[in-house]
Parts: sequence; structure tokens; C-alpha cells
Amino acid sequence: QVQLVESGGGLVQAGGSLKLSCAASARTFSTYAMGWFRQAPGKEREFVAAINWSGGTRYYADSVKGRFTISRDNAKYTVYLEMNSLKPADTAVYHCAADVSPRSIQAGAVDYWGQGTQVTVSS
Repeated sequence: QVQLVESGGGLVQAGGSLKLSCAASARTFSTYAMGWFRQAPGKEREFVAAINWSGGTRYYADSVKGRFTISRDNAKYTVYLEMNSLKPADTAVYHCAADVSPRSIQAGAVDYWGQGTQVTVSS
């Protein structure tokens, strides 16, 4: 069982930046691929980014490529999502996810989810 707790969300103006964190409970954190999803009001949850256990492989949704960066610190059991050049369209609840591989996460096949953190980008 892996518990995931997100933090770092908030209100930011368009063009601004935020860095989300997701702290995991499991000592086996370093064996999991990690990822981020988001869900805007009235929309389906969508994949944002994923990273493999070592950090050497990363996948991004086309909508965030070049603006968002996923990273992880296995010593701190934490995965991050650095978001730059934010747009109002990025407004959503951002959820952390854990699974065996980044491809699985990208496909939406996720074993563990966090509760989410709200990101609001004003125009």
C-alpha cells in the first residue's frame, strides 16, 4: 500500500510558476514509477507527466511539453512537478499517481492515487 499526499497548489497569475510536491509513504518508493494527472471541472482526468524509478525516463502530455518538468528525489520519497508559463487552461486539481511503469501511468493504469491539490491560474 502506498499513500500519496500532494502539496504546493494555489492561485497564480497567467505566466507564473508553481512547483507541486507529492510525498509517498512507502519505503519502496524508489521501485515505483510516478506521475501526475489533472482534472478540470466538467472534464475527464488527463495525463500530465510520468517518470520512471530512476528519473531517466520521462513522458509528458503535448499540452505541457516545454513548460512542465517532472522530477523525483528517492531519498525523500517525493516526486515534483515544476510548472512554468502557466495558462488559465492549466487550472485543475492535480493528482499524483504511482504504478509499476511510466507507460502504465501514461495509459491511465494506475495502482495508487493521491487526493489532489488545486491549481488555479487567473488571466
